[in-house]
Amino acid sequence: MTLRAILFDLDDTLIDWGAFAEAWERNETPHIKKVFDHIQTIIDVAGGFETYRREYFTRTRQAWMEARNNLVAPHLGRVLVDAAVAVGVPREHADMERFLSVYEWTRVEGTSPFPEAADVLSELRDAGLRLGIVTNAFQPMWLRDVEMAAHGLLEFFPRCRISAADVGYLKPHPAIFERALNCIGTAPEQTIFIGDNPTADIAGAQSNGMRAVMRVTARRRPLISGLVVPDAAINSLVELLPILDEWFPGWRAGE
Repeated sequence: MTLRAILFDLDDTLIDWGAFAEAWERNETPHIKKVFDHIQTIIDVAGGFETYRREYFTRTRQAWMEARNNLVAPHLGRVLVDAAVAVGVPREHADMERFLSVYEWTRVEGTSPFPEAADVLSELRDAGLRLGIVTNAFQPMWLRDVEMAAHGLLEFFPRCRISAADVGYLKPHPAIFERALNCIGTAPEQTIFIGDNPTADIAGAQSNGMRAVMRVTARRRPLISGLVVPDAAINSLVELLPILDEWFPGWRAGE
């Protein structure tokens, strides 16, 4: 079988979060404040910013807790809207797209692409492989696109970039992998998946017929059982290339 495509997880697979040291709520608060400032043009919120901030983070935590059981993906836009309605904004005036726009997501301080990412992606692209992104992000993909562009990664993925928020389900739910395969336009046996999460990425991809390569990082604990066994494991994206040579001889020539 000929290799046609590679699907990548994004965070801790292509983007290194190892140097991110700030509490997530502290990192996100300035973005929430921008949404609140917009809300203040609609209604004067009793209790001020702290009231909206508290509603937002309470609902975010609840959404992620529920997602652990049902794999229904939290969606940043819905949380922003629901928190606004909770503090008194009429739902018909809570414009999700406007909220997401003023949220102004961008590259997170302390994150960067893994040093080898651009060179490896260039080699894969030059060999004619289709490259795609499948992330469990709760932001719509167009917001993550802003971040990817800032990291110099967006150019490698013109065809297929998928966020769980847009699909409605988190990996390892089959729906997000099915969407990715339809998007990239290849059969599972022609596609491999690279990710750092044993359950979401490795088990999820394998359950959908793909070979799966575990991206081992300092932030991801080693596998502690035989319940999830990747087809291969790498400590650097450079190590992916000889694995492809073994599995798909001739892939560099498109064979």
